[in-house]
Amino acid sequence: MRSISVGTALAVALGSVALTGSAAVPAVADSSAALPISSSGDIVVDGVHKRVFISDPSGGKVVATDYNGTVVGTVTSLPQAEGLELSADSATLYVAVPGTDEIAAVDTATLTGVKRYATGDGTDPRYLALAGGKLWFGYGDDGHGNIGSLDLSGGQARVSLAQEPEGTWRDAPLLDSVPGAPDTLAAGSRHRYFALGIYDVSSGTASRTAFFGGQDAAIANTAEDLALTPDGTGLVVSTSAGDFQPVFRTSDLSGTSRYPSTSSAQRSVDVAPDGLVAVGSDTYAMSLPQVSVYEPGGTAPRRTADFTDEHGGVAQESLLDRGDLAFAPDSSRLFAVAHGLSGNYRLRIVTEPGKAVTTLTVNAPATAVRAKSLTVSGKVTNTLGTPAGTTVAVTRTDLESPNGKALPAATVKPDGTYSFTDAPPAGSKVTYKVSYAGGADRTAASASDTVEVSRNSATLTVNKNGTTYAYGSDVAFTAHLGTTYKNRKLSLYADTAGDGKGKYLVKTGTVNSAGNLSVTLPLKRDTTVSATFSGDARTAPKTATSWVGAQVKVSLSLSRSYKAATVGGHTKYYFHKKTSPLFTTTMTAYHGRAQKLEIQTYYNGAWRSGGYDYFLLDSKGKSLVELGGTHQTGYSMRVRSSYIDNSSNDTVNSTTHGSWKYFTFTS
Repeated sequence: MRSISVGTALAVALGSVALTGSAAVPAVADSSAALPISSSGDIVVDGVHKRVFISDPSGGKVVATDYNGTVVGTVTSLPQAEGLELSADSATLYVAVPGTDEIAAVDTATLTGVKRYATGDGTDPRYLALAGGKLWFGYGDDGHGNIGSLDLSGGQARVSLAQEPEGTWRDAPLLDSVPGAPDTLAAGSRHRYFALGIYDVSSGTASRTAFFGGQDAAIANTAEDLALTPDGTGLVVSTSAGDFQPVFRTSDLSGTSRYPSTSSAQRSVDVAPDGLVAVGSDTYAMSLPQVSVYEPGGTAPRRTADFTDEHGGVAQESLLDRGDLAFAPDSSRLFAVAHGLSGNYRLRIVTEPGKAVTTLTVNAPATAVRAKSLTVSGKVTNTLGTPAGTTVAVTRTDLESPNGKALPAATVKPDGTYSFTDAPPAGSKVTYKVSYAGGADRTAASASDTVEVSRNSATLTVNKNGTTYAYGSDVAFTAHLGTTYKNRKLSLYADTAGDGKGKYLVKTGTVNSAGNLSVTLPLKRDTTVSATFSGDARTAPKTATSWVGAQVKVSLSLSRSYKAATVGGHTKYYFHKKTSPLFTTTMTAYHGRAQKLEIQTYYNGAWRSGGYDYFLLDSKGKSLVELGGTHQTGYSMRVRSSYIDNSSNDTVNSTTHGSWKYFTFTS
């Protein structure tokens, strides 16, 4: 048996075609959706019903999703379901079911009405392709493989097996066909050895026209996946031979070109009807993309996609299985089935896979002066560059134009840079959004940056600040607004101490011709009045405050005296020396509030302190204090009740002293 290395064997097949390294292309952010599968066999896309079908061999089922990855149906009882193929009109999905030696036909519109066609005991049909008016299937197990056909054109299904001599295929061969070459069938060995075959099936039987590899070549790698070009003249093969995907002529299976890849672990390939080629790698490297998309014959990827999966709180690369790539028939999307290390499968969707990704930057100054010129610059980056005459649209959004105002388009230079000047007419945050429209081969892109533009400062005041008023006073507050651009409205707020409401609106209105707006408030507690100006395009917002104090109501009555008389302009109460006067204080109530009771004695020509203490008020604001002990006669005395801010156990009012009450003791 002759043996050569994998690299040598492919060199023989491909001749002297040069290998080109892949270009660094930004990875594309993809959308994804969870799939209720535990394995992946094959994937096909139905462009008529906008559905994606994925087989799950371990689960014995086929799952159908829409183009967003939302599961719309499941077909079960398909043991080891693997290869999939759609009829030309997308009305029927064919499923290879090796577990029951059958091919199932499913109505794609309803996912019901499953018909089953037996292929023969022990055949194990695995891979499907429609060509020459028949459904061809690769069948067999490890060590034995062949090609069969299922003819559904007559009233009764007819199965033909053993299209090749025994030993040609050592496993069930992969199959592929394309509408552009309706009588061509391509085959490849996935498991035992590298082998490719091309067949003409126009006669109803598989007539081999080209073959490469096989057991005699003893090549260590296998055909992980394969796909015919739209016209059927080329066959792109995913192999484990190296960091490229070879392309073979179907006429003689000689090598023509290759598509570079980022990894030697090639797993999947698909060719779109317009010729786009997607190649998939099974790589753990976080820096390498799993999927690269090439234009026909391209040596650098037009676009790449990198899939990650969350596992144990750590981002890790998702893996592609064999044959897990499929284009939508209109090339608008590329679908990939990937799974993480945790075994969770997701459908990854890349939109516009044939377009090179555009990135766009916008750089504006952090601050600027209103009505003064500023410069905004940026860059449009694309692997294909930017065509001559490319422009970007510019929109400015500010207080004057909240829905955006279009500015003159900026021209992109050959190196991708652009710049423009503007004199923003409005202040505050000004946003410049720059948009690149893209094209047939380039994605659109947009970005924005914000400038803080200066505004004038308005004069704003509220009167009465620092003034204290008697309890219940109606106080008129006036806010004054100076010169502004357009806005002449103010909002007046009050914040009453101790009510738990915080700041609340008491009036909103337009100032008068003098710039004033007034409101009258009854004051029962300390209150902060604030005026707020919301600003306008040229005047900055502003707030002014005024704090005013509110006293409490307080009164003191004396009882148990035997007489009262007017002395020196005051009422004086007389008590027998053995009587204990009763002082009754009434004060504005507040939870936990205490009143200060203070006594003074007139001695040697002056009033001198006789002591004080704080006494709690009841819920109605009452406090009764009895003055006991032995009382000396002949002295003039006085007493008063006071609320002392903070010392009376709260701070919701301003310090208030009641009037003095005069008394004396006699024999």
